[in-house]
Amino acid sequence: MRAVFLDRDGVINRATVRDGKPYPPDTLDELEVLDGVPDALTKLRQAGFRLIVVTNQPDVARGAQTRETIEAMHERLASSLAVDEIVACYHDGDACDCRKPKPGALLDAARRHGVELERSFMVGDRWRDIEAGQRAGCRCLFVDHGYREQQPAGPFVRVASLAAAAEWIIENQ
Repeated sequence: MRAVFLDRDGVINRATVRDGKPYPPDTLDELEVLDGVPDALTKLRQAGFRLIVVTNQPDVARGAQTRETIEAMHERLASSLAVDEIVACYHDGDACDCRKPKPGALLDAARRHGVELERSFMVGDRWRDIEAGQRAGCRCLFVDHGYREQQPAGPFVRVASLAAAAEWIIENQ
């Protein structure tokens, strides 16, 4: 089984950019799926991929967000988009294995879904996403929004959106 692992904020839904850095939506009302995402996910599903969202949500551990709000966002996304699972790391810092750039969340989801990581892809918009995908053994696509922060190290394919990533994945699977 092949999968496409997807970051959430900036790939699936709009991130709020402040001082060149992306932030997740604060409320369920602010959750906005990006243009082209539903079609891109449907095309990937039709091409035979499992679709697994893997997201860091450290604001829960920091006390700036509630787990209930994050889970309500995930319920809305799961009910409206062709995704198989949404995996969230609620920790802050590097003490856990599930927080990207560590690959633990991808590895655990791959075991649950019977995914062959070397035949799979990671799509993210931050260096942590790309590094987690690389460490898990996936081919990686970087959605470049021009954030003013650390850039990923190669190898990866640079794309403008999830729609562009889906096209590339389908053509190069």
